[in-house]
Amino acid sequence: MKGNSVDDGNSKERRRLFNPSVVIASTMQSIKAWAAQDKNGLKDFIIAQLKLTVILLIAYVGNKFEPAYPRNDNHHPEIFWIVNAILTIGTFFTWKWEASKTGRSGGSPRIICLGREQTEEWKGWMQWAFIFYHYYRVYYVYNEIRVFVSAYVWMTGFGNFLYFDKKADFSIERFVSMIIRINYFPLLLSFFLTVPLELYYVVPLHTTGFIVTMITCWIGYKFENTCGMGYWKSRTIAVALSLFVHIIFYETPAVNFLLLFSKEYHFRFQADKYSAWLGMASGLLWGKVGEYMQWAHGFESDQRRHIVSILQFCGGFGLIAFWYGLFGSIQDKYTYNPVHPYVFIFAVIGWLMIRNCTRYLTECHSALLEFLGRHTLETYVLQFHLFMTHNVQYIPVVIPGSGADGSAVLKFLNMLLCGSVFLTTAVFARKVTVSTQLSVVDLVKNITGTMDTSITQVLPQHSTELKDSEHEQDEETVELTKAVSTKVLD
Repeated sequence: MKGNSVDDGNSKERRRLFNPSVVIASTMQSIKAWAAQDKNGLKDFIIAQLKLTVILLIAYVGNKFEPAYPRNDNHHPEIFWIVNAILTIGTFFTWKWEASKTGRSGGSPRIICLGREQTEEWKGWMQWAFIFYHYYRVYYVYNEIRVFVSAYVWMTGFGNFLYFDKKADFSIERFVSMIIRINYFPLLLSFFLTVPLELYYVVPLHTTGFIVTMITCWIGYKFENTCGMGYWKSRTIAVALSLFVHIIFYETPAVNFLLLFSKEYHFRFQADKYSAWLGMASGLLWGKVGEYMQWAHGFESDQRRHIVSILQFCGGFGLIAFWYGLFGSIQDKYTYNPVHPYVFIFAVIGWLMIRNCTRYLTECHSALLEFLGRHTLETYVLQFHLFMTHNVQYIPVVIPGSGADGSAVLKFLNMLLCGSVFLTTAVFARKVTVSTQLSVVDLVKNITGTMDTSITQVLPQHSTELKDSEHEQDEETVELTKAVSTKVLD
């Protein structure tokens, strides 16, 4: 009888918790608590939306701007290389060095391959090339730009794998945080400017990559903690299952499901069908990469370090030459596109080998490129409406005489003026989007009752952008090279 009364009490409590009126009352109370917050509450959210409204108005005016001339009339490859030379000079003057630091457990300083600053730097110069490729219609670097886009999606799988594998944070807060960071501003732009979302095709690529990586890591985590598998076995099976699903979808007629959305999505998703997965696989092996970097570029043997640096540089150069010689040099993009998803990784690995071929290079980064890399999501979507106009199809003419037949000097000055407005707006948009993200995440935490827990709220990156999914905090960046066998590696 006593047991029955306890069961009855539990049943009543469950019914009370799932009573709609109780749920509504609890939710309203949570919303009131969020609205009363001094930071990341309703006030900050409203202010952020007002600022976003201003940004959307600027984008609207920019997208309708006249006079303007067709972008195809702005075919100037020579200026493309001039602006890249200018970026190189800026890189040189903003080059920063910081000695390798010891980890939490002490010992020799850690050699970090692809640390947070270097990741942003990489994104920065690729974005620069991507935008000016559009602006100056440099058709013959199409294959290289395809590699850059795939490298971005690779980083989505890579960075999110590192985060989830380390933090095991599969919370609704994390999900909402990333979805808002990647999608909120592009969705508003798409709606307000009445342009198809497929114009920002990288956004759904990053979103899908994030979700697939989150699910894959959750499966690996469950295999280890529920089924009692070891770390390597659980993660390898999870990543292998993810690959199997990718193959079943992309290598069979199932991929035609994407045609229900558009032909553009059908093409774009197939162009990067394995990019995020390759990022996950790289994240799984990153602990071993860290061990190699420590052995090759550590402080134990200068002779070994010099020899390995030369071999690593030659190996990276060889991989890029292999990609270019067999694939990247293909002039017809319709011939190159089908093989791209399978071969771009050679160029990516080759670049990482060269960029980290000495200890000095792992300790350096360009502050200018890092700055550009932090704003890639905003510069990506706003380039279509502010740096260029009419959904990227035209070049705005702000300075009289800088039209299609204008002088080269005036056209260059016009580009600088439009670029200044474009970049300033992008920086402002990122701050406002992050403010929105933080406010909404705090609201979710209030509703779910996790506001006072230790769940980590991370500022975004990559991913299409996204800083938080790549490297959590500076201290956590150090952890990126820790051996996976310790089970705390990202």
